[in-house]
Amino acid sequence: MMNYTFLLRLLLLFAVLLPKTSQAFYEWQDEGLEIELRGFVRGVSLAAKNPSDNILFEHDKVIASGLFGRLMLDISRPSMSAEMHIVQSVLADKLRTGGSRFNVISEAERSDGLHWRYEEGHADLVVDRLNVQYQSNDLRLKVGRQPINLATTFYFTPNDFFAPFSAQALFRTYKQSVDSARMDWQWSNDSSLSLIAVMDYKLDLSQPTGWETSPDWAETAYLSRISTLSEYFEIGLIVATVSKDEIVGFDFQGEVFDLFGLRGEGHFRFTDKADTKRDSKFSLAIDKRWQNTLTLRLEHFYQRSGAKDSDKYQVLVPEDSNNAYLARNYTAIGSSYEFSPLWHGDTVYLFNHQDTSKLLTIYSSYVLSDESELSVGINIPIGKEPKFGQLKTEFGSFSQSLAVEYRVYF
Repeated sequence: MMNYTFLLRLLLLFAVLLPKTSQAFYEWQDEGLEIELRGFVRGVSLAAKNPSDNILFEHDKVIASGLFGRLMLDISRPSMSAEMHIVQSVLADKLRTGGSRFNVISEAERSDGLHWRYEEGHADLVVDRLNVQYQSNDLRLKVGRQPINLATTFYFTPNDFFAPFSAQALFRTYKQSVDSARMDWQWSNDSSLSLIAVMDYKLDLSQPTGWETSPDWAETAYLSRISTLSEYFEIGLIVATVSKDEIVGFDFQGEVFDLFGLRGEGHFRFTDKADTKRDSKFSLAIDKRWQNTLTLRLEHFYQRSGAKDSDKYQVLVPEDSNNAYLARNYTAIGSSYEFSPLWHGDTVYLFNHQDTSKLLTIYSSYVLSDESELSVGINIPIGKEPKFGQLKTEFGSFSQSLAVEYRVYF
């Protein structure tokens, strides 16, 4: 068998030695047809200390590294375009799971048919994006594997139903895609309509992604969002069906007297399932950016389905990625600042109101050249650690970690 680990390392070496330009490494144009090929490679090293609970964690300490390569193909001509992203990764099991025994699903809910795992489970090849798009002056239609996001707030995003980022994730260049179709219609200068259908897949832990290859058509999600723009605010209304649950939601964002930004989102979820309660989730945020690039954010999140105390915590069901938090109320305080044109820093402080646990995330990136950067991320959890498989606090069950990444764009 071909040594794919060697090939990825060769790709990283090629990226490092490649002359650094602001253009793609392959471009071709002819009579309205444009083809562009770009790449992105990152090397990751992680050092983590897990809580001392052998039931929930297989390893007390984790030191691991991995390589990720993303090849991006864009083909476009007037009114039509196509996109494909192929992602190759080689990483140790400890990096994949962080040493946890229950954190087994990391892939978005999408078909396993475009995901291959080999090298004894250490290497993965996945088609992360594959779609075609038609676009006119006021209409855009995209079909295929693509990222879907209806979120307005930054940290807690209840209206992001498909592969949402965690609140502490501060590197968000590429969102995982799902198998879907989307139409966006700008029917006036100030108003638009979005119609979205997303395929659903049943859980299958025997597959590399954790999901079946064929969709469950009966569970297909359908979403519609209508939005309008006033002088100061954009306001949206969402009506959807996700996992056969009926959803009515809203979002808004804008400026208050040019003093600070105000944004919010949320939804009510109605279900007829016997083992599921009706739910509601809301997030409200204010943010302020100064001319010196300092940005401050304050955000609060509420979910009715969250536990009122830690005794009612349950380990998450993998299918419900939109229910990634255990408690009822959270607050996030975040900041970002450009120390120089090359050096950027972010922090976010998460607070669980039910068990008073906290999580501090510090992230910084430095541009080494036109096409490369180095980043460092630190997670510091504060709270009671789990014992005998029972969670005492939410963030107390998180790992203390230090991650270093080297990224190259070409």
